[in-house]
Amino acid sequence: MSSLVLKGPVFNGIGLFDDGVIVVDRLKGKITDVGRLGEVDEPRGAQVIAVKGGVILPGLIDAHLHFFGSHRHSLMDWVVVPETLTALRGVADLEQLLRAGFTAVRDLGSKAGSYLSLAEREGLIEGPRIISASKSLAQTGGDDDPTLLPLHVAQELSYSYYSDGPWDCRKAVRKVLRDGAEVVKVYASSSFAQGGKVRAQFTVEELKAIVEEAHSAGLKVAAHAYGEEAMSNVVEATVDSIEHGIGLTPEIAKGIKEKGIYYVPTISIYLTPNPNRPAESAALVKRHCTEDMKIAKEFGFKIVSGSDYTGDTLRHGENYREIVGLAGLIGNREALTAATATAADCLGLTTTGRIEKGYDADLVVVKGNPLNDIEALAPNNMTHVIRKGKLHNFFN
Repeated sequence: MSSLVLKGPVFNGIGLFDDGVIVVDRLKGKITDVGRLGEVDEPRGAQVIAVKGGVILPGLIDAHLHFFGSHRHSLMDWVVVPETLTALRGVADLEQLLRAGFTAVRDLGSKAGSYLSLAEREGLIEGPRIISASKSLAQTGGDDDPTLLPLHVAQELSYSYYSDGPWDCRKAVRKVLRDGAEVVKVYASSSFAQGGKVRAQFTVEELKAIVEEAHSAGLKVAAHAYGEEAMSNVVEATVDSIEHGIGLTPEIAKGIKEKGIYYVPTISIYLTPNPNRPAESAALVKRHCTEDMKIAKEFGFKIVSGSDYTGDTLRHGENYREIVGLAGLIGNREALTAATATAADCLGLTTTGRIEKGYDADLVVVKGNPLNDIEALAPNNMTHVIRKGKLHNFFN
């Protein structure tokens, strides 16, 4: 049977309608028709999946994660794990992500991400579509440089390219292009180093050089930014998305809105209890999950779901918790859109993230209605996952 028909309630990436019918061409991996019952011609002999007590959605998208291949959540571990082991563990992570309903992800810096992406596109491994940054861009001595190691050793082992000065930054962009990157990731600030204090990294001139070089090659730039100075810098440089975005002000928010920059707040990692978090960090986290998100919602940001899960203690396959966290702050429907339609737009994916005729057949079916109970997205509530028209039998 070359055709597959799904019938039931449909959340198309924007809104919900009942009595939906979706026709999938399995060979082409495309949605050939979609509409309400009675509006769509169903191919003879098609396999039919009748959904009762559940909802059909676009495949979920995680716009910010890492395939670090480590068992511990630490910079040193992420740096020293060998590239080959990182790749092998990444294959297992990809299966867990697909089982959990994720059909596209964006890896914002790892040793093997660009190779995993290529292998998936070639059909050598199964998993979500991977938009890979290859290695991230960091400044020498910055937050992603393990300074306990000699510099040449750190650079050789790192999942980041260290660069300093505009021309060196341009060269780093050219390196990730050479690696096969489809997005550029830059660390425009530290995180919670030095007892919770954060500081900007890279000058505006350096950031502009990165953005200009990336845009000239057709790649978007995602900027890790903590703190007002770093966010002001990346807005001035006109990056395409701000990752984390802790410390929003109305003035910065105005610039983000005017320039159409996507906002990826990575809420779930901050909602995870951490008794060892320093007081200053805890205050910033509390502000991020209250005032920052309030400002983002008031200014009508293009909010995107990205977990920042790393595959260690933040296990791939549990990434839906980012959508749950967002739902508690901006609402269930808005969180679902942030993990489907808006996430696809952020990643530059023009044929996924929505259920529309001509789009890729990346679909999931869940028990329950996530518009009423967002926990319906939990992996144990997945009943069907379809990636590029292929129905995966994880649940039989």
